[in-house]
Amino acid sequence: MRIVECVPNFSEGRRKDVIDRILAPFRNQNGFHLFDARADEDHNRLVVSLAGDPDAIQEALLKAAKTAFSMIDMNSHTGAHPRIGALDVVPFTPIRDISMEECVEIAHSFGRRLNSETGVPVYFYEDAALKPDRKNLENIRKGQYEALKQSITDPQRHPDAGEPVLHPTAGATVVGARKFLVAFNVNLGTSRLEIAREIARSIRFSGGGLAHVKAIGLALEDRGLVQVSVNIVDHERNPLYRVLELIRNEASRWGVSVVETEIYGMIPASALYESAAHYLQIAGFLPEQVIELKLLEMSGESK
Repeated sequence: MRIVECVPNFSEGRRKDVIDRILAPFRNQNGFHLFDARADEDHNRLVVSLAGDPDAIQEALLKAAKTAFSMIDMNSHTGAHPRIGALDVVPFTPIRDISMEECVEIAHSFGRRLNSETGVPVYFYEDAALKPDRKNLENIRKGQYEALKQSITDPQRHPDAGEPVLHPTAGATVVGARKFLVAFNVNLGTSRLEIAREIARSIRFSGGGLAHVKAIGLALEDRGLVQVSVNIVDHERNPLYRVLELIRNEASRWGVSVVETEIYGMIPASALYESAAHYLQIAGFLPEQVIELKLLEMSGESK
């Protein structure tokens, strides 16, 4: 069975009734599983983790998208997280018996179908990008929804699927294919947003920091904290512990401490045990020593 992971991000994290209706097409379905769904009020964002047959996922995703488009008005949307649409971003990741090239084809097919059935313009990113400057999501989302409303008519910002005009309420959607991404948030004991933004700038690759790391600074206003929101696009090259220690070191320069960290959505076991081995100073630690991972390996061998 071909298995992909799909992590659609919707621009709604506050209204429970809307969240429930968006999630309805993903619940108790054949062909795939709803692994995780997290709504954040500060971000005003819903992040959903699905895994299974790509065809089954696409059918459910299209239903959820149409619900989101009918219930979310980007003209009145506010939140800490960057966004350009009601269904903001849809990445497909190969998990088993499927290649990255096939995920690119899935992304292109789904994006064009989404546009044809809803009129929402679509951009393609990461491995599915049709233009080099659109590989990075932040380039597509530059200025967010408010700026894209005006600049979409610029030939440099025309969508990859659809007319160069935003949907009146749903905005635009970004669809792509990429490797497994770890969403890792670090919350700091201060309300000074400029500290989080400066730390994010210093640790991300585009600011001269760590390769395969993206980061932005956000305010968690309800909690009186700020957050360095990190996407680690290759945790084998730059593991969680290295990212955390760099943030901790930069924060100490401001006299600020790390209050807590968050894993948002799903994460590979390898990303956790490599950091556990680092902090516990375990010499020669192997994944085969984790009993659950060994049992899964035995289960696969017995088939």
